[in-house]
Amino acid sequence: MVSLVSRQGRQLQRYTKSGGRLVVGCIPYKFSPRGEGLDKSMEVLVISSPKGNGLLFPKGGWETDETIKEAASREALEEAGVQGNVERKLGRWRYKSRTYDAYYEGIMFPLNVTEELGDWPEMHVRQRKWVTVAEAKEGCQHPWMKEALERLVKRVSDSGRRRSSSSTIAAS
Repeated sequence: MVSLVSRQGRQLQRYTKSGGRLVVGCIPYKFSPRGEGLDKSMEVLVISSPKGNGLLFPKGGWETDETIKEAASREALEEAGVQGNVERKLGRWRYKSRTYDAYYEGIMFPLNVTEELGDWPEMHVRQRKWVTVAEAKEGCQHPWMKEALERLVKRVSDSGRRRSSSSTIAAS
């Protein structure tokens, strides 16, 4: 059973040594059979900001009672209504909050989506939409999230090349 309530408050929030919030997020992705080339066949799920300022990927505070991958998975469920496999970390970025006069540390993971829920905790305050990589890059307002997306695309592209090289070698 999936909880349909988002966590609220900062009582369990983790912070950096310098006092900034530790924020964890993910890039939900899947492959569409209709496109050719990675840019058209890979789709990513973007969500709207509650304030309506462009597109972004699910992210939020990493809390003391969960692992970092559990936090990434929780944010995807709460904000975008998806579940899947959290993969190896894409990286860590320091960025300035658009709401507060503070710097946060953001850590992003890929989330290979296995299930899209019809109901999710923040469905009444956020919209979600599957888009191409190009559309996500164009609509995302956060440079650090765009960089995380570029790293994901490179990783997927590199792993595809490795797989096709091994297939060629195995066929020889």
